[in-house]
Amino acid sequence: MNSQASDNKHLLKFIGTSAFCFFIGTVHGVLQVIHPIRAWLDSIGSPYGGPGRMIDPLAHAHINVVGGVVIFIMGASYYLIPKIANISIYSQKLIKHTYWWTTIGIAGFYSTLITFGILEGQAMLNNPLNDDAVQAIHRYYGPIISVVATIMGIGFWTYFINIFLTIKKSQAI
Repeated sequence: MNSQASDNKHLLKFIGTSAFCFFIGTVHGVLQVIHPIRAWLDSIGSPYGGPGRMIDPLAHAHINVVGGVVIFIMGASYYLIPKIANISIYSQKLIKHTYWWTTIGIAGFYSTLITFGILEGQAMLNNPLNDDAVQAIHRYYGPIISVVATIMGIGFWTYFINIFLTIKKSQAI
């Protein structure tokens, strides 16, 4: 194996994660159109409101777009920029941070949407005249989604910083 190939092997995790997220997204998409599941989602407000919107479209779109597309673009740009600009990426350590913060954030965000969509949906159906049951669960949603979104955001900003510093470095040469 040549040294250039081994230098880029660490980027495979971006592609693998992208493929895994697309797999989860396609399974999610198939499940949400199966009649009993679709009927349940519709009964809890999917896709326009209520807890159902957390599952369809938010979680489904999130795992496909952020998990599938964005993580792939991050890895691809970390590979392509050195090829195009003939310069190394500013920081290999920031590449690792980009991957782990973003991936943990993606998993946490998706899981939070699914979990709260199900819990709040069940509470809504089991207590149709009492919104307090849904609100008792929903009060935890904001803090949890804020934490996982922040984790994902750290990954995004780490990526942006690394790319901008790489471009700046290439212009200084």
